[in-house]
Amino acid sequence: MTDWTAGYVADIGYTYGYYTELNPLRIKLAFLNQALAFPEVGNACELGFGQGLSANLHAAASVTQWSGTDFNPAQAGFAQELAAVSGSEARLYDQAFAEFAHRPDLPDFDYIGLHGIWSWISDENRTVIVDFIRRKLKVGGVLYISYNTQPGWAAMVPMRDLLTEHSDVMGAPGQGIVPRINAALAFAEKLLATNPSYAKANPQVASRVKKITEQNRNYVAHEYFNRDWMPMSFTKMAQWLAPAKLQWACSANYLEAIDTLHLTTEQQALLTSIPDPMFRQTVRDFCVNQQFRKDYWVKGARQLSPLEQAEALRSQRFILIQPRAEVSLKVAGNLGQATLQEAIYGRILDQFADHQPRSLAQLEQALQVSFAQIQQAVVVLSGTGALAAVQSDAHIATTKRATERLNALLMHKARSSSELVYLASPVTGGGIAVPRFHQLFLLARAQNHQQPAEWAQFVYKLLTTQGQRLVKEGKALDTAQEQLAELTAQANRFAQKQLPILKALHIA
Repeated sequence: MTDWTAGYVADIGYTYGYYTELNPLRIKLAFLNQALAFPEVGNACELGFGQGLSANLHAAASVTQWSGTDFNPAQAGFAQELAAVSGSEARLYDQAFAEFAHRPDLPDFDYIGLHGIWSWISDENRTVIVDFIRRKLKVGGVLYISYNTQPGWAAMVPMRDLLTEHSDVMGAPGQGIVPRINAALAFAEKLLATNPSYAKANPQVASRVKKITEQNRNYVAHEYFNRDWMPMSFTKMAQWLAPAKLQWACSANYLEAIDTLHLTTEQQALLTSIPDPMFRQTVRDFCVNQQFRKDYWVKGARQLSPLEQAEALRSQRFILIQPRAEVSLKVAGNLGQATLQEAIYGRILDQFADHQPRSLAQLEQALQVSFAQIQQAVVVLSGTGALAAVQSDAHIATTKRATERLNALLMHKARSSSELVYLASPVTGGGIAVPRFHQLFLLARAQNHQQPAEWAQFVYKLLTTQGQRLVKEGKALDTAQEQLAELTAQANRFAQKQLPILKALHIA
């Protein structure tokens, strides 16, 4: 029998995650912060889209034409269902990379994204992908790629190999991937309990194995139990991408741009003394013990003049997507937790408190703060997830109908599932986290239930029909009175805090 999986886990589906780094709109701030020219993305491609939630949210919420593939037909089928309902015309296939890469009907792309793919495929597939990027990414186009990185994974590599070997050797034929995972993890814990010298030399491994045992098995299967699994140094990644004429541009993780969060003064001085930017990144990974990189690469980096950079930055618009009172002025970095200056960050957040889009130029006019401080604050607040970039009013108007159709389907699915916890916003051009009960409150509103108490009744009926009960503080609520009281309280909080934001994002 032909094995179409190429060693990749296929007997359990991937999680229904959304990855905001794949949103092309995010490129602008990252590039402008480094004074780099960015492309306007008309055509985009996601390779290995999993369940296709990111691809569909981005296709519905933007004017970008999306293409992509995932070899798993069940996942591709779900992605195609979402695309058909939204009417985004996203072209999503179930082809292997080699087959998809040679489709004659694909356009050239301004943007290609791979999230969580590169480290889990064979060298043969990596070669196919690099050749595809070489041929299909336009000059000036951007590649987003994330991957497991050395040195952060160095100590865990032998343990991962042990887990997969136990699954292969000790697992019973036909047992299924989840029982094999559980057995492998139980064996690893038994081994570590004997206090082997490997654990003494690598004390962090025990805690990482414990963390894996607590994680979703769909995620664990795809993260650790594929045949191919290769953490890669930044230097090795650069060598792989060289034939596609790609240059590293910057991290897609905005907070990585703030050195003071991650590097000591001595480390910053050491990195500054290194003239080669690529070797500098390799050394930086040692300084922070980097485990996972999210990077933008560009085919032909072009530097902007200070005037061009400033003008482009001032035109960028953002919106606050968290309740103002709940935005923390604490931010975590490699060096621990840092406190943001209330005098700057608090005042900027106050400007966004009405959840309306504002440009950096508007902030500069309203505040007696230097533009450099505004720029850094917006980068940090975007990195923490408090702010999101806003697309043009014309694009918001164009995409609103598609997002409404997609969101209606996702909210319908939320009646019986808690896995799909994102909805599409035409304002941000991508996905916004909206947990199950909040989606159900929105669904109740869409069905003309006006008050929070009515939303609570609507959700309660759905739960009781399916034999489901609420859990509060780890305890199941038994009586109808308890459940309705909790649902009503949640609905009231939703009406006060989240609903105004979702209205501003054109989701509600």
